[in-house]
Amino acid sequence: MPFDLASELATQVTYDENFARNKMLPLAAAAYSSNPQQCLSTLYKNAQMKRLTSVICDITLIDKCSGFTAVNHDDKAIIISFRGTDRNIQLIMEGDETLLKNNTKWAAGGVVSLYFNDAFKRVWMSGIKDDLATLQSQNPGYELWITGHSLGGAMASLTASYISFNKLFPANKIKLVTFGQPRTGDKTYAAAVEKQVPYSFRVTHSHDMVPHLPLENQEGYYHHKTEAYYNKGMAAGAHYYVCYDMGESTFCSDGNLIDTSIKDHLHYFEKDVSEYGDKGCK
Repeated sequence: MPFDLASELATQVTYDENFARNKMLPLAAAAYSSNPQQCLSTLYKNAQMKRLTSVICDITLIDKCSGFTAVNHDDKAIIISFRGTDRNIQLIMEGDETLLKNNTKWAAGGVVSLYFNDAFKRVWMSGIKDDLATLQSQNPGYELWITGHSLGGAMASLTASYISFNKLFPANKIKLVTFGQPRTGDKTYAAAVEKQVPYSFRVTHSHDMVPHLPLENQEGYYHHKTEAYYNKGMAAGAHYYVCYDMGESTFCSDGNLIDTSIKDHLHYFEKDVSEYGDKGCK
């Protein structure tokens, strides 16, 4: 696999491109479907959705945030996946609300966007919390995979932090992989996530604009590690950098602050993420 290590520092976990491309991206895409089971059936021989939950998540009372829970017996994993932004108005509001409205203290460490915090809490309390307890009891020893695209990535980050901090699942069995995740909290939050969730990767695509929002250090926002940055397309075998040493690095997407693109945000690993999920990951 062609890649560059943008750090010589040792790390306990390494980026698994096959896992991100062939496991987590389809699961993130599945959250865009009204029936995620279609993707699960395409991807696995023995995987079942537990619940799909959807809640109003902004002041328009139109756009919804959603997530689903599932169990994948093939890989012995419990799955939590969150849906990102599928309407332009919600994408705009992510920026507006994050920049213009208050942050809130995050019990697990630091401060986070009030908007992302509220979206997480609404989906978490609408069934995700209960499902995690049930699935863990039914499937001892399984890993916990948490993923999401766009806003879904921010919600996934908060979820992984919350679960680990509250000791709801063993930290060494949690795998967090997000796609096109916006900055979610401040430096203290970033450090907390890195400590609480050792297996944590943010996949970014070339000119994707959303990982640059909110602007770095505006209201203290800062990305957590570890970024896997694809700067020359995302086809199989594409070149990528993995920036292990810091959450914000010019070796990764911070090196491209000009000519950002919404197209690159919507497409990951050569898939239109929402369309791919809506079509059952086929």
